[in-house]
Amino acid sequence: MPKISVCIPTFNRAHLLPFAIESVLQQTEQDWQLIVCDDGSTDHTSELMTTYQDSRIRYLRHAQNVGKSNNMRSGFEAAIGKYFIKFDDDDRLTPDFLSKTSQILDRSPNVDFVGTDHWIIDSNNQRDSSATEQNSHNWGRTNLPAGLVSNLLDVVFVKQSFQIGATLFRRQALLDVGYMRPNIQNCEDNDLFVRLALRSNFPSGVNAHKQAYYLPERLMEYRVHPEQQGIDRAIPYLKDKLTYLQNFQFEQQELEKVRRSRLAETQLLLGLRLVEKGEMQVGRELVQAGRSASSAKAYAGMALSVLPRGVRSYAFNLIRQTK
Repeated sequence: MPKISVCIPTFNRAHLLPFAIESVLQQTEQDWQLIVCDDGSTDHTSELMTTYQDSRIRYLRHAQNVGKSNNMRSGFEAAIGKYFIKFDDDDRLTPDFLSKTSQILDRSPNVDFVGTDHWIIDSNNQRDSSATEQNSHNWGRTNLPAGLVSNLLDVVFVKQSFQIGATLFRRQALLDVGYMRPNIQNCEDNDLFVRLALRSNFPSGVNAHKQAYYLPERLMEYRVHPEQQGIDRAIPYLKDKLTYLQNFQFEQQELEKVRRSRLAETQLLLGLRLVEKGEMQVGRELVQAGRSASSAKAYAGMALSVLPRGVRSYAFNLIRQTK
């Protein structure tokens, strides 16, 4: 049995996937299995995978697209290692990632997952130091102390400091919560971290006291490139974010206040997008529901919804640029 299972879900990224795979092959810790789960790619991913003859690499290909979280679940179900990590097909692990994170889990049986900081890289695999520093600051990692995380729900929900592709888990901890929820395309990682942090979401009889450890080293590389952007991704993302935020209700007043604020903001942004696309009824309902996030934007969006589509799109771009 391998010590660590590594999963790389992929879809039409044959031009970037080799960099991700090579980062696993170059690990200083070599006791691993690699599962590449392909969500029905139509490029030459399947041909690419035939070039890898390492017996530790397993290629799972879906005949058709089954969706992001379902594809990830197929990789997790094939995992047999004691520890587990999933990272995306356009990212990379640094050579010491598996060694340094697994050593913490080896010596600390009470720790269920180890998160690290990460680099920002561009489409040419170059590290961007300025963007990296800003990213670490924005997501609360700059001031997050090394060691056990005492306020886990605050760290993973409010600050969202842990990045799933930069985190090594005990596979049993993920089994306890059912890993990713099925049929989710976005925010599935946020949802998983919150479920790990919430005792009330654990099945009866399962040890609910999960602990996380933060290792303040940049041991993973997260790629930022044009493929991640685009208006067509906004509406599906906001719909899934809305579902994610509606899945929870926190007992702690401050956490619940944050959740409700983010829920209202997401309703407003999604409503504005839908109105812009011409889905008036649902869009207006969401704008109304989210008006507490920004009454000015809400009223402006409702007013602009009566404009012709071409003018409406231009006006909504102006709204999105306002704070």
